[in-house]
Amino acid sequence: MVSLNSYIILSMIVFAIGVFGFLARRNAIIMFISVELMLNAVNISLVAFSYYLQDIRGHILVFFIISIAAAEAAIGLAILIALFRNKPTVNINEINIMKW
Repeated sequence: MVSLNSYIILSMIVFAIGVFGFLARRNAIIMFISVELMLNAVNISLVAFSYYLQDIRGHILVFFIISIAAAEAAIGLAILIALFRNKPTVNINEINIMKW
């Protein structure tokens, strides 16, 4: 049986990869993927704690987080497609539509 520490270490590694991907890259698609990685790291830790505490509320919360993440990804990608139609780039530094 895998210990709780192993799941928490896995969650920390996945979250750190997500943070690094979000801060290091300027591609909007990679940034969205990094945010999804961070959400999934939180889901891993929630499921691990829920399993080891024998409580079902953590599993239920994970289902809500997954549904919200799916909606966020759909809306984010729709915004990205709309921006890409106006400016043919997904680089965050080159998108200055909101500037005066």
